[in-house]
Amino acid sequence: GLGDVYKRQALVHDWLPTMGGAERVLSDFVELYPEAPIYTLICNHSKMEEPLKSANIITSHLQKKKECTNHRKLFPFMPTAIESFDLTGYDMVLSSSSSVAKGVITHPDAIHICYCHSPMRYAWEFSYEYAGKMSGKGKLVRKLLDYFLTWIRVWDYASAARVDYFIANSENVAKRIRKHYRREAVVIPPPVRCRLFQISENDGDYFLVVSRFQEYKRVDIAIAACNKLGLKLKVVGDGPDYKRLKAMAGPTVELLGRVDDAHVKELYAGCRAFLFPGEEDFGITPLEAMASGRPVIAYGKGGALETVVEGVTGTFFKEQTTDSLIDALRRFETMTFDKHKLREHAEKFDDEVFKARIKAFVEEKYNERNGVQK
Repeated sequence: GLGDVYKRQALVHDWLPTMGGAERVLSDFVELYPEAPIYTLICNHSKMEEPLKSANIITSHLQKKKECTNHRKLFPFMPTAIESFDLTGYDMVLSSSSSVAKGVITHPDAIHICYCHSPMRYAWEFSYEYAGKMSGKGKLVRKLLDYFLTWIRVWDYASAARVDYFIANSENVAKRIRKHYRREAVVIPPPVRCRLFQISENDGDYFLVVSRFQEYKRVDIAIAACNKLGLKLKVVGDGPDYKRLKAMAGPTVELLGRVDDAHVKELYAGCRAFLFPGEEDFGITPLEAMASGRPVIAYGKGGALETVVEGVTGTFFKEQTTDSLIDALRRFETMTFDKHKLREHAEKFDDEVFKARIKAFVEEKYNERNGVQK
């Protein structure tokens, strides 16, 4: 077992307000290293699912109350908080990071492997957007914010040097790790729980979107295209963009809000195709649709290029516009897909495959570091 290889392992994760894609990755890490504690800035225990619910989770001094409603406002204090964890007793630290988790300080002899969901967006791609949201606050705040963002970039770059090996969740993220941190990363795509999804013989007459309602997810394009063509669309999810999307939805578009897993599974299995209009680093939902034997119509940028195979598991639209998606929907009408081929494609990303790849990578690097001969 792994326990014999490393004396002590620790897991580190940015924060745990709710369950999402990154938390599924962390859940797989917990299954690989059940003895390892999880160090994280804040955690809402009531929102956690197994195996995280019963894991040994250690939170930082930023956790003031039982539940933390807006962890983003704590952002300026996060670098200091993540550095305050004492990890000197661990030989192997595995971090799951899209922000500050990679900045933990480990024992000089320890090995730190970082599974990077994305370099810190606030410091790089999104820094102007982030600053823009804060800029209504007057000149002084704006000036302080500019200083702060410069400091964050310096910290982010410096803390990347604490990582011994980077794993990126996609080619996309590996490219940004190279750009921002000047480091190479091995790509291991995130896990898809194929066992939760099944192929169905019940073919529904609707298209499907499953997404958080945030502007960059571009759910509005899917709604506008289906409005225009009079196609049935079911939309699962909620979020800050809900009111605007609800107001847009025509008679053929149904907003279902959040629905339970069993219902989502049925919706995936019965849809004509899954629509994926946003640009993501990777994007798990298209693979959940494929695991259900259903093709994907995706915006041809970012992570979708790594999961959708033109003509085999779906089709792309080139511009992030309603008209471009309408063209793709019309083209889709003339195409045929093999449910079993779709399912097979998704299985290459199954979480058993993911766990095996992570385990092999960690063991190889640990042995290299400690001069263990194979």
